[in-house]
Amino acid sequence: MKTVLLVLLPCLASSLRIEKSAKIIDIPEPPPHEELAKMSRYLTHYNDYTALATISTREGIEGYPFAASISYADGLIGQSTGVPYFYMTSMDISSKDLMQNPRASIALSMAQTGYCAEHNMDAQDPVCAHMILSGRIVALEKGSKEEALAKEALFTRHPAMEYWPADHGFYFTKLDVESIVLLDYYGGASQVPVNEYFDVVLD
Repeated sequence: MKTVLLVLLPCLASSLRIEKSAKIIDIPEPPPHEELAKMSRYLTHYNDYTALATISTREGIEGYPFAASISYADGLIGQSTGVPYFYMTSMDISSKDLMQNPRASIALSMAQTGYCAEHNMDAQDPVCAHMILSGRIVALEKGSKEEALAKEALFTRHPAMEYWPADHGFYFTKLDVESIVLLDYYGGASQVPVNEYFDVVLD
């Protein structure tokens, strides 16, 4: 599992703050490393892009892991759901993979928030928290309350999305989280229970 983290994390660039429309959102201090579920939710909520890993169907690399950058949101800032929502199109390479196999993983790192650089930590340092969420990518039901929630969160945190080409067939999806692997301190990665993750209320 650590190997997967090392493969995916180089795909992630670093970002100091999250943009919300024309405003800049300052990210609060992370929770104590002992609070595994809370740290996991913190990483999901205060990042807004990730590396999405699928099983490739692309000619020449069929069956290989394939990682691509993608924007996401788990809710409006301060209203975390813990569910990563995406705005996808069937024209995308990852979407073509997911049509054949919906299983996917995303990698998230505290390095993306700028916290690690500010504290002289390398992105690979265990105390620069990073995790992998795994599950299945599921399309949201059109006209549902969940689709409306996803749309508001994504279009607020990623304003450009609203103006993406209408003829590209964009639709809303989510990662149905089945597994959470977190490394936020020395001694190896931890498996975080999914129910504890969703029970967290961020401060």
